[in-house]
Amino acid sequence: MTSKVLNHRAEGPTSAPPLLLGPSLGTSIALWDKVAPELSITHRVVRWDLPGHGGSTADLIGAGATVGDLADLVLALADSLGVERFAYAGVSLGGAVGLHLAVHHPERVSSLAVICSSAHFNGSKPWEERAALVRREGLAGLAESANARWFTPGFTVPELVADHRNADPDAYAACCDALAAFDLRDELPSITAPSLLIAGRDDPATPPAHLREIADAVPAAALVEIPGASHLAPAQCPEAVLTALRAHLDGGAKRGMEVRREVLGDAHVDRAQGRQTAFTARFQDFISRYAWGEIWTDPTLTRRERSMITLTALVAHGHYDELAMHVRAARRNGLTPQEIGAVLLQTAVYCGVPAANSAFAAAQRVLAEEEPGG
Repeated sequence: MTSKVLNHRAEGPTSAPPLLLGPSLGTSIALWDKVAPELSITHRVVRWDLPGHGGSTADLIGAGATVGDLADLVLALADSLGVERFAYAGVSLGGAVGLHLAVHHPERVSSLAVICSSAHFNGSKPWEERAALVRREGLAGLAESANARWFTPGFTVPELVADHRNADPDAYAACCDALAAFDLRDELPSITAPSLLIAGRDDPATPPAHLREIADAVPAAALVEIPGASHLAPAQCPEAVLTALRAHLDGGAKRGMEVRREVLGDAHVDRAQGRQTAFTARFQDFISRYAWGEIWTDPTLTRRERSMITLTALVAHGHYDELAMHVRAARRNGLTPQEIGAVLLQTAVYCGVPAANSAFAAAQRVLAEEEPGG
């Protein structure tokens, strides 16, 4: 039975924020081989193949297809994975899909990165001619020029060139039809997702001016230009692309650090950051991104309520050093000493008297610091 869902590969924790990665025409999920594993440390990364490319079946697309048709396939993929809202990054045609999603389905796109792409691809004629050529002669001849179109002289990724050669000609031509019809320039100002544009300085297919045009039209968009990169920047300059994407995607960690300082205080966070080493850096990022950037920022509960829950959990597990820190946080979040005492008294019933006894002792030491001369 033929699959009606795009071929894809998912990496990273299932609980992490989802990030979809779109490919360039003629490539496969291998385009992201040097980038996706690193991004999957902090995200649930899902990279997908175009119809007739890699592992996706050719019958997912037909002649006269549009970028909107491809975007619908991406949404169907997200739905099949139970992903409602996602960050998105795409290269060339994959970037065009991202622009379409951000314009027409803004509720689904939490952030957007458009890499070596454009809001238009130099008019319809070149793509109509390429589609006719491929339908007539196949892809072998066109694949011979892939290195010149994709990379700077002397660089290649043989696997990607093989992907180009082995793609289904009819599906490839249908993707050319989509590029021929694509022009989103007038709709760019409507994009509300935080947007990053990444240009390859030596890209002949979508030169930096194309990315600058998008950046100038999309509100508050950022533009990064990568020296030495041609059209497939994630394959040729993965470190530079990673650096740009991480900076773009770290909104949760940034907001988390702000909340962490508001709740725990600058002095505590500065001490924690000062003790950070290469060994503990990912753990500190984890705390800022998930505990503080997602849980503590969830408006379902107030910070007062979260403090009461946290105090109870720490007593239950006997984490009295952490308890002292969170007694201070509870005061900062507006709990009175009497309310803190009531929470600890509740723990005597459900966590045990010895645990509550130790908790009262730890809390009393903290509260004594607030007394005059204490």
